[in-house]
Amino acid sequence: MENRENFVDDSEDISVSIAENIEEGRSQPPSSLVWAIATAAAIFFFCSSLRHALLQSTAFDLGIFDQAIYLIAQNQTPFSSLMEMHILGDHAAVIYYPLALLYKIYPDVHWLLLVQAVALSLGAWPSWSLARLGGLNQEQSRAIAIIYLLYPVVFNINLFDFHPEVIALPAILAAILAARLNKILWFCTAILLVLSCKAVLSLTVAAMGLWLFFCERKQRCGAIALLLGAAWFLIASQKIIPYFSGSEVAGVGRYSYLGKSVIEIIINLLLKPQLILGRILSTDTIKYLFILILPVIWLLLPFPRPNNLKYLTALIPAIPTLIINILSDLPFQRSLAYQYSVPIIPFLIIAVIAQESSRKNAQLKTESQIFSPPKIANLPFTKIPIPQLWLGIQLPKQMIIWSLIIFLIVGQYKDFFLYLNRLDTWQATREAVAQVKPQSSILTDNRLAPHFAHRPIVKLLSQISPQTNLAEFEYILFNLRHPWPDTEKIGNTLANQLKNAPNFKLTYQKNDVILFKRIPG
Repeated sequence: MENRENFVDDSEDISVSIAENIEEGRSQPPSSLVWAIATAAAIFFFCSSLRHALLQSTAFDLGIFDQAIYLIAQNQTPFSSLMEMHILGDHAAVIYYPLALLYKIYPDVHWLLLVQAVALSLGAWPSWSLARLGGLNQEQSRAIAIIYLLYPVVFNINLFDFHPEVIALPAILAAILAARLNKILWFCTAILLVLSCKAVLSLTVAAMGLWLFFCERKQRCGAIALLLGAAWFLIASQKIIPYFSGSEVAGVGRYSYLGKSVIEIIINLLLKPQLILGRILSTDTIKYLFILILPVIWLLLPFPRPNNLKYLTALIPAIPTLIINILSDLPFQRSLAYQYSVPIIPFLIIAVIAQESSRKNAQLKTESQIFSPPKIANLPFTKIPIPQLWLGIQLPKQMIIWSLIIFLIVGQYKDFFLYLNRLDTWQATREAVAQVKPQSSILTDNRLAPHFAHRPIVKLLSQISPQTNLAEFEYILFNLRHPWPDTEKIGNTLANQLKNAPNFKLTYQKNDVILFKRIPG
């Protein structure tokens, strides 16, 4: 009888501890994590700013967004001369308009780099909260947050110019946290923020709605996400993008073998699965998936409960993005150096948390079988011994060490060594850039265009043809020693033509950096 009473007391103690962990998931992160987030944001911002200062950022995609947001801030139509369309015709990302408020304070591209750095680093906060909510202790939860910060995709996308979908990354995690805490208003706010970043994220939101509804038993949040995601997908793909671009959704050409429109592609995916089986089962796909999950691969192994794979349901919302990337004709969509895998990361983190929570529950069950009930009562929920799997190293440290190793292997920080090889024209290029008058139209290459985005007309060498009337440009700038690879040939040809052109004058030449100015008249 006494043992039974002790056992009841144990259950109550465990329930209290679980409640305490849930409450902890709503609280502020520890100071050590706050410092980690702040440090990550500073490093991210420094790296992206340094890349831009070294003249290694690109028009695709920093220049495009910088120009559009600048024009919005100047109360002008955000027509991208680089894409030759209204910016909403690209991905229907209405987030550009609130971002333009920062440019009203002072128009500078570093606002975008700062927003990106802060947004990416802030994803560690809801990652920690979700881990605490899942019953993990402080050390494990902090390790989960560090895993997020060290994820190669997070660093790589920060280094690759600017993309509005990075703002959606912490917002997705925050939406899941709000759903689990039954904070409907916060959930809706987070979902709307995600949808504002890029039209294709509506598929992720809709899939997340299905997951929340059927797997998480959050019917209200699931229904909201499913409804908003599906509605925004139809509105953006069938109305907004065609209206502002005059054509189909951007990127449809990458799936031409499946159809000529979004609707046709969806129909063929459902009715002709044989068209995609070869790509799904290809070596390229297996390699992509392996590298993508490598930072957390051993944490996702079905151990010690091989029959319980429920944690893998957390990957359901990542399926649309995986399908889009796998089926694309462009291999760089399956590269961790670009932004295309960003929407997958939150759900890998959620799956890791779910598996670690499952392991912890299994450990609790094992402890309850080994020890008598009175001994369980003396074992607080948050004080359970942490597994030691590698040479006696505790699990949270293993997580961080493994993530750091993978980051050192896959992270794009190595690109800075490539940038150093191009420094021999850095000073000359800066001098040439300084001679170009503000607001004047200019033709240049992909690496130099971001430094001329605050004007209505800036175009790339890739946009012109032999029939192009160069009279629309007041300046034409080349770096013939370190050209953009795709336009090296046309750059050399055009530079030689302009030297003999009567309507253009060579105004600067140093270290193969050449600037021409149109002669008025």
